[in-house]
Amino acid sequence: QVQLAESGGGLVQAGGSLRLSCAASGRTFSSLVVGWFRQAPGKEREFVATVRNSGITVYADSVKGRFTISRDNAKNTVYLQMNSLKPEDTALYYCAAKVGSWSASYKTYNYWGQGTQVTVSS
Repeated sequence: QVQLAESGGGLVQAGGSLRLSCAASGRTFSSLVVGWFRQAPGKEREFVATVRNSGITVYADSVKGRFTISRDNAKNTVYLQMNSLKPEDTALYYCAAKVGSWSASYKTYNYWGQGTQVTVSS
């Protein structure tokens, strides 16, 4: 059983930055694949980035070069540094985790936080 809690969302102007945090508890953090997903109203949940338990990262093309995902196993925390934010980045951002193989599909993740809102103004 895993509990996840996101924080760090907010309102920012285009071109600005935010850092999201995801604190995990409940089981060995280093054994998890952890990802960030986002969902705008009326749209399907979208992959943003993942970090494997090895530390290897994968990004959606839409955020590559602007966002950085990292994990600190000692703190049981995953971060998403978001730079050069665009209005189209506006969404509810979720932290999610799974055990086992890596995946970019939200349907394969079974542990979820409650989300943190990111709003980027023009």
